[in-house]
Amino acid sequence: MSTPSLALNNLRTFTIVIVLAVHAFLAYLGSSPASSFRFDDPPYRWRTIPIIDSDRWFGFDIFCAHQDTYLIALLFFLSGLFVWPSLTRKGARNFLRDRVVRLGLPFALAVGVLMPVAHYPVYRVTAVDPGVAAYWQHWLALPFWPSGPPWFLWVLLLFDLGVAALYAFARRSGAALGHVIGKLSARPMAFVTILVISSALAYVPLALLFTPWTWFHAGPFSFQLCRPLLYAVYFLTGVGVGAHGIERGLLAPGGWLARRWKNAGGAAIATFVLWLGSTGLAMSGDGLPILPAEVLEASSFVLCCAAGCLFMLATFIRFANRPIKMLDALSDEAYGMYLVHYLFSIWLQFILLGFAVVAVVKAAIVFAGTLALSWGSVAAMRRGLNAIGVLGPVRRSAPSPSLPSPAAALPSPASGRRLARGQAEARKGGPNQQIRFTTERLR
Repeated sequence: MSTPSLALNNLRTFTIVIVLAVHAFLAYLGSSPASSFRFDDPPYRWRTIPIIDSDRWFGFDIFCAHQDTYLIALLFFLSGLFVWPSLTRKGARNFLRDRVVRLGLPFALAVGVLMPVAHYPVYRVTAVDPGVAAYWQHWLALPFWPSGPPWFLWVLLLFDLGVAALYAFARRSGAALGHVIGKLSARPMAFVTILVISSALAYVPLALLFTPWTWFHAGPFSFQLCRPLLYAVYFLTGVGVGAHGIERGLLAPGGWLARRWKNAGGAAIATFVLWLGSTGLAMSGDGLPILPAEVLEASSFVLCCAAGCLFMLATFIRFANRPIKMLDALSDEAYGMYLVHYLFSIWLQFILLGFAVVAVVKAAIVFAGTLALSWGSVAAMRRGLNAIGVLGPVRRSAPSPSLPSPAAALPSPASGRRLARGQAEARKGGPNQQIRFTTERLR
């Protein structure tokens, strides 16, 4: 039985590259205001768009808006896939200890050390006194500690803690969830319908209550107020799919999702257009009364999120369940790149402010520079940190099935070709050999 492990590894790496691209393009959005936000002015909108350049292109607005609808939900889904097998293998205590090392420690280092350095240009562009001492005073005067993209890690750690508690006190719940997912996998429309309904119940009420744009901040901990339950739905869906078995059902290489990648792509385009239209309607105040317009906007976001996630999964399972040289090269460093990229992205945007270059060229320079600098710096740091498993996968005699972070535990490119050869040999050996190969991969 072939597995989608290579496809999921490639998708995880590609998704983190897209995160880098989004943050590289934010300075060049056509819809941004004319000037940068002042560092000290509430509601501190520079948290969303740190640097604003005078060179713009509306194409970046479309790209970034589309990624915002599904990308983080997809990361939570991928992060949940191997949680239950990992709990079964390690037990709750060892599982949580591993997550604290792989998620908690990097979060503390990235937020405590990198974020103050990364945000200095944000202060500098509007500062009266650009000195470092003055900046540090303004930084400490903020009512929160800006966390940047690493906010994802503490939320993921919280979700892991919840599932570990579930494992400790209701061990059969994972098997029950996997059984339900397995039943639904045989009924595609029922699976999609339940996913959408669950997402709508988790997202729409909070979006109406808090608006889709408001963030919660308490010290270094932050999240978008309308989305934590939505992310929990996708994380738990990933947990259920993993408990059922990634090699069968939803993610099976020959399953219904992979076969219907065109349908998923059409749905992703249609729902994104619907969301764009409903968002414009809600923000303009014309046409529908405000509450129905907001309900339509929130509901279309839920549809767009589901369609985007399913399309990405379908496409990679259908076409990328094999070693891909470029993604293999980035794979081991992808998690670390996620942690450090914001520093390079903001500083490169700041450096290019004074250059009269079209927005597309500036964005390409920032993206390429962020990718190269993040990749190179993480590769250098990883030589020392890999021994304790903080950055990248730890090299062991047998690969671990856990996915403790957006990047750390899907199969590494070093094992990619061995996995592909093993799958081919298993298929030649018949059903018994296939089952034996899959079992060995999950140990």
